[in-house]
Amino acid sequence: MKMVRLIIAAMFFCFAGTAQAQLTKEQLKQRKELKNQTKDELDEKATKAASKEAKSLKKQGWLAAPGALPIEKQLDRSYRMQSEYDEEMFPMYIQGEGISTGQNYDAAKMQAMEMARQQLAGQIQTEMTALIESNVSNNQLEAGEAASVSKTIMAAKALISKSLGRTIPIMEVYRDLKNGNKEVLVRVAYSSKTAKAAVKKAVQEDLEKEGSNLQNKLDELLGW
Repeated sequence: MKMVRLIIAAMFFCFAGTAQAQLTKEQLKQRKELKNQTKDELDEKATKAASKEAKSLKKQGWLAAPGALPIEKQLDRSYRMQSEYDEEMFPMYIQGEGISTGQNYDAAKMQAMEMARQQLAGQIQTEMTALIESNVSNNQLEAGEAASVSKTIMAAKALISKSLGRTIPIMEVYRDLKNGNKEVLVRVAYSSKTAKAAVKKAVQEDLEKEGSNLQNKLDELLGW
């Protein structure tokens, strides 16, 4: 049992999250309902939601970036991707958003992209924590062990962010501010398959730093 505790503690150290960040039963229920809907139903909902948000953004002065699709089309793609889940109710695509202001467009965009990556890492962290907790539950660990695991949870966004590869650009809009600065908002996505690989890499790096040889045990427990 000591070995199992070490394995789980190592996992949660890297997949850290707070109690507030965990997926609720209601959220999981909503995901299952979405997954059971037809593609036409999901497309219709995505289009309506995109149209509503696009109208709101335009009223606030936001414009599509040069060369980018119209705001409605950008948002439509984002909402469609948000409605896709795998058999474990894990998002097929995880998204992050960032907004920044700068004296020129490129500087503002660069900062917004970095913020989006950080948020993306946080989203991956939350999703993976929920997925691992499900695995822990299925392996029927004792309540005392689960409590011990909870105490080991620490932030791992930096590790995950470092492991991220190229993101998928979903949305890029901007607006001119009265002081002459540019405000840029970007939204990026990451495939769940690649996200899991990024987390696995982060875990491996952390275990290697600790001089631990638990990676194979972890792979076996998660089925990676």
